Amino acid sequence: MSDLTHLDEHGAAHMVDVGEKSVTERSASAQTLVSMQPQTLARLLSGDMPKGDVIATARIAGIQAAKKTPDLIPLCHPLMLSAVSVDFEPDQARGELTITATCKLKGRTGVEMEALTAVSVAALTIYDMCKAVEKGIVIGPTRLIRKSGGKSGDFQADTEINSPDI
Repeated sequence: MSDLTHLDEHGAAHMVDVGEKSVTERSASAQTLVSMQPQTLARLLSGDMPKGDVIATARIAGIQAAKKTPDLIPLCHPLMLSAVSVDFEPDQARGELTITATCKLKGRTGVEMEALTAVSVAALTIYDMCKAVEKGIVIGPTRLIRKSGGKSGDFQADTEINSPDI
């Protein structure tokens, strides 16, 4: 079991000790797709949803989620994030909203989970704020699209989520 970093020699879960790792600049970006009827997306973008400004609320929810990742995901380290951005790219014809979150820091461990948590909670917030208009909203796929820094080096996904190849 020694290959599994979150398990000790007895198979018990534990938080990985990152104390000896070098402090480096690290960043990660994740994306998710939220699919809905084009008319629902049009209402969302025009600010015509019963619960208010969906994009602004989802952006704040995503940022808060990145900051709260260790409270939500077991064994994640609390991190001093230096930046979190949550951006939205609509495709009105397809009724799709791509959410991208980027997290940055100088630290001893990566920020992939923070970026993934940010897009996931932003998407859930969109669903919550739009469900009165449409209950059939679909969330996903969700994935890491790039990371930099740390011992494992850089990663870049071959395509982004809104690519026709996905």
